[in-house]
Amino acid sequence: MASSNPQVVGWIGLGSMGLAMAQNVQRFLQDTKPQLRFWNRTTSRGAPLELLGAIGCESIAQLVTECDLIFISTSDDAALNSILDQVLAVKDIDGKLFVDTTTVHPNTTKESDEKLKKRNASFVAAPVFGATPVAESGTLLMAMGGPSQAIDKVVPFVKDVLAREVMIVSDQPEKATLLKTLGNFIVAGTMEIVGEAQVLAEKSDLGTDMLEKLLELNFGFLHSSSRRMTQGVYMPEEGQSPRSNLNLGIKDVQHGISCAQDVGTRLKVAEVALENMVRAKEFSDAHGARPLDSSSGYGIIRQDSGLDFENTVVKERGARKGGGSSQ
Repeated sequence: MASSNPQVVGWIGLGSMGLAMAQNVQRFLQDTKPQLRFWNRTTSRGAPLELLGAIGCESIAQLVTECDLIFISTSDDAALNSILDQVLAVKDIDGKLFVDTTTVHPNTTKESDEKLKKRNASFVAAPVFGATPVAESGTLLMAMGGPSQAIDKVVPFVKDVLAREVMIVSDQPEKATLLKTLGNFIVAGTMEIVGEAQVLAEKSDLGTDMLEKLLELNFGFLHSSSRRMTQGVYMPEEGQSPRSNLNLGIKDVQHGISCAQDVGTRLKVAEVALENMVRAKEFSDAHGARPLDSSSGYGIIRQDSGLDFENTVVKERGARKGGGSSQ
């Protein structure tokens, strides 16, 4: 049976995105509503939330028992399935509402929905568009799929709290994660196209700055994609976390290719991008598993054109820090 207070909210998963979103929910709940409950495998990740007044739980079972509305933010399909196994082990989840913000394959979303329906619980898929700084500012874009009554209960906790806008996609949760998958394909395709263009500009002596100026003046969001490459974001400094993890990027692009195959079509640009991302991971593995950004396929495009994986910005940054090239 759901707890007597319908406003008890829980949060499972405190990665960089999850922590940022959970903090914003706790700030929203402060003063007027029960405090957020949270659980994370690494307990210390919850320290910032505790400082805001949120309450840590010892287990997923405890959190699910105490809460009616439970958000999940984790890394991939396997992690989500593991969490759901623990959720489903709770004796009574009747009437509880689960909201998954994770980027997973639409088939995983559909299976999650079916499992929870069998236990008289509701499920909403709510994947988000935006990196950690956007999550911190509460200005993500969120897609939602699920029963309209369930979505109506969730929206007050996310609109202008986590997200600047909420797109209601369908009453089928898996359509929301499909939309997210297509968004990821567009990002990966953009990175591939801009990376190829920037390498051509560099090798032909037109110059990366000139191309980047064109992107700024005439191609909108392509400009920020370009700067992730030219400013060295694609290869973070030693010890720094990537803006968007390459391993997760590979997973996201693989999902897009799989979705296309399921309906008898292809995402050919995604296939090219995936090959370069996988080779970038091999480069990472060969250099001590150094974390790379999901835009690091740019380094492979450079290598295939006879350039170094590291551009001038990355090399100069390494020299200032006293480190050598990874070549």
